Amino acid sequence: MLTRRASLLLPLLLAGCGGDRRPRSYPPLRYDYLTPLTLNVAAIQIEQRFVTSGAAPDVSQLDPVPPLRALRAMAEDRLQAFGSAGQAVFVIQDASLVRRRDTLSGNFSVELGIYTAPGARAGFAQASVSGRFTGDLDDLPGRLYDLTKDMMDRLNVEFEYQVRHALAPWLLSAGATQAPVEQQPLTQEPLPTTP
Repeated sequence: MLTRRASLLLPLLLAGCGGDRRPRSYPPLRYDYLTPLTLNVAAIQIEQRFVTSGAAPDVSQLDPVPPLRALRAMAEDRLQAFGSAGQAVFVIQDASLVRRRDTLSGNFSVELGIYTAPGARAGFAQASVSGRFTGDLDDLPGRLYDLTKDMMDRLNVEFEYQVRHALAPWLLSAGATQAPVEQQPLTQEPLPTTP
């Protein structure tokens, strides 16, 4: 009798343990809420020099927000061109996430270079962070997302510090207005009027 009662309660106990688990959401990692870094350049270019292998131990493709996407979003959200000449080049140098047994580790590294002419770099700033998680990896996407978010939060702080330190002459104040677009007057004969 006791075994029959236990067998009837088993499905209820199992349902109570994990049946009400809602799927987790992974919002995009965006940084437009942070103070933009306004540069005295005419254009900003983003270069991806890091290529993921897509094979073990690389697990970046399993991240709901892959590091390459998060780093590109950081550059798009944080950097603004407000000058009339020159170019800033944001380079993604490392965006790795790897898994070895029960440990995840990541390395993110970026560089921002200022060019007054093609091949003429006037200054640069570099920032990098690393992170690690060891433990339960049953929810691998969730762990990867959390690790990426933490590393991106720290990278934003480090990146801003390095840019303000190394590229101060190229930064404009927060209230700066965008340089005017070059204009060329349109010369055209007046249209004849009909009486």
